[in-house]
Amino acid sequence: MTHQAPAADPQAAPGDEAPAGTPGTGEKPCPACGGSGRDEAGGVCPCCQGSGKVTAGIGGG
Repeated sequence: MTHQAPAADPQAAPGDEAPAGTPGTGEKPCPACGGSGRDEAGGVCPCCQGSGKVTAGIGGG
């Protein structure tokens, strides 16, 4: 499974990935590796760079 971060979009919906520190975001398990930090071959996950977490939009009103 490969993962591509969506293009920067000021109108991004909750759940879209965003740069760390962006207001209205939080950490969640990486969708590419399921939070393990490893890819299918056992190497470092290219999506989360081995952290097992990604920064994503969180729900709001």
